Amino acid sequence: MPPVRIAFGVLLLSMTAQASEPLRWGADGQGGAPYVFQDPMDPTRLIGFEVELAELLAKKLGTNAQPVAGPWDKLLELLARGDFDIALNGIEVAEEKKRVVLLSKPYFAAAEVLTIRRGDGAAPRDLSALKGRKVGTLPGSLAERMAQRHGADVRTYEGGQDEIYDDLKLGRTDAVLLDEPVAKFYGELDEAFETVRGDFGVVEYAIAARLDDRARIDALNSAIDALAADGSLRALYERWGLWTPATAKLLGDSDGTAHAPALEYERWRAAVGHLPPFWERVRTRYPSYLPLFFKGALLTLLASLCAMALAIALGVLLAVGRRFGPTIVRGLCVAYIEFFRGTPLLVQLTVIYFGLPELGIKLEPFFAGVLALGLNYAAAEAENYRAGLESVPRGQLEASQVLGLSTFQTLRFVVGPQAVRISIPPMTNDFIALLKDSSLVSVVTLTELTKTYTTLANSTRDHLGLGLLVALCYLIVGLPFAKLARTVEARFARHLRREAA
Repeated sequence: MPPVRIAFGVLLLSMTAQASEPLRWGADGQGGAPYVFQDPMDPTRLIGFEVELAELLAKKLGTNAQPVAGPWDKLLELLARGDFDIALNGIEVAEEKKRVVLLSKPYFAAAEVLTIRRGDGAAPRDLSALKGRKVGTLPGSLAERMAQRHGADVRTYEGGQDEIYDDLKLGRTDAVLLDEPVAKFYGELDEAFETVRGDFGVVEYAIAARLDDRARIDALNSAIDALAADGSLRALYERWGLWTPATAKLLGDSDGTAHAPALEYERWRAAVGHLPPFWERVRTRYPSYLPLFFKGALLTLLASLCAMALAIALGVLLAVGRRFGPTIVRGLCVAYIEFFRGTPLLVQLTVIYFGLPELGIKLEPFFAGVLALGLNYAAAEAENYRAGLESVPRGQLEASQVLGLSTFQTLRFVVGPQAVRISIPPMTNDFIALLKDSSLVSVVTLTELTKTYTTLANSTRDHLGLGLLVALCYLIVGLPFAKLARTVEARFARHLRREAA
């Protein structure tokens, strides 16, 4: 593109952009290097070549880049919902994507690479040899579609790129087919693997915007052209060790050989190439991770408490309605309980967050997560309380009626205290289960405790040590509530013994 047109496009972009409004871009830090990930040496920083690309684009826009976390396979849905302005995280150019979003011109191109275990004479070395073999890759990727077309037994992983290569090393899969940047940062880093070069296809990455946001795509296209023309993209890719002939051809550069040192790639190798011993990590690394785990635990606890409060309140109404209500109320209560108990929580959360906007109801991520958890666990709580209510001998209800007590007074003074004592243990179990199920709110862009763990584990390649740390965090959060439940249960028991005496 001529320099005059590039300059005009960038000027137009700057004029139309609002400097006070940051460029919100969606990405998934759990995917790992070299795209978007937390710095292994400073986990409070988000780094990656796409992080730097977003900052370069935002600068051309005359604004700042603001990352928004979201699962990689949900980025386009979150974009359509309006959670961010663009999706920039290895979004592959594909015809099916063009039906739901607008795609910019490609900013990066890479070959697909096959990785096998070193010394495995039976390993597949071309696409035709993949038939019937177990091949690991990422869901929704070009590599997955290629492997499926060649008859492979495809295994996809949503936990992160590191897990794909772990399974290959353990012999659970026969090969890994992924984009060249992933293979470079994970496969080539380990001497246990061998990279097979061949004609496995080329993938291109583009920026996604909503279908009604043509002006933004046009402006971003101008910015990409400008960054390519002034050498910014080449410098960025060389620093990350990603300057390849495929990318050079894409950007119109005749020189596909990198001339600058891959400083960020070497920094990554130094940080995660060989994990220090466990106790050394405990002393030197894990203390710097604690603020992130504390923040994730705080969000987990807050969401769980709010959801449990909703579940208890609604559960009591459902139990009382099912036990004492008229026929139609009992039927509605049973229908609610069976529906929410019989359908997956993840489906309910997805419907609330992604489905309700189609009806004009758009909830913030935190409230959507709390609502889904609360509605789901209300069904379980209702059954706990109903069991408690029905455990009270019917003779006590009849005696209450003879004494002239109303239904409310009977519940308040006779049935309720006995039912609560019976319901507390299962209610405590439900809260601890809810605490763990709160990890699903990461689907709606919330970074709770489990999401914090998976993101850090993939960026540091330390799954065992960080897994023990996050397990300890859940234990610390859950134990006080178990202790509180036992204390309340004991007090109710003493109260009932005194009443009986």
